[in-house]
Amino acid sequence: MSTHYPKRRSLIKRARKFGFRARMRTKDGRKLISAKRRVGRSVNVRSNF
Repeated sequence: MSTHYPKRRSLIKRARKFGFRARMRTKDGRKLISAKRRVGRSVNVRSNF
């Protein structure tokens, strides 16, 4: 029986789905980022994987 690793999503797929650029693509995503910034959360772009 081989070992299976669940939830082993690649970082690129994760970034494309939940990342900064994906958020900025939609109106609600931009609203979410501005809400985080309003609270004082630092929202940054991840440069490398």
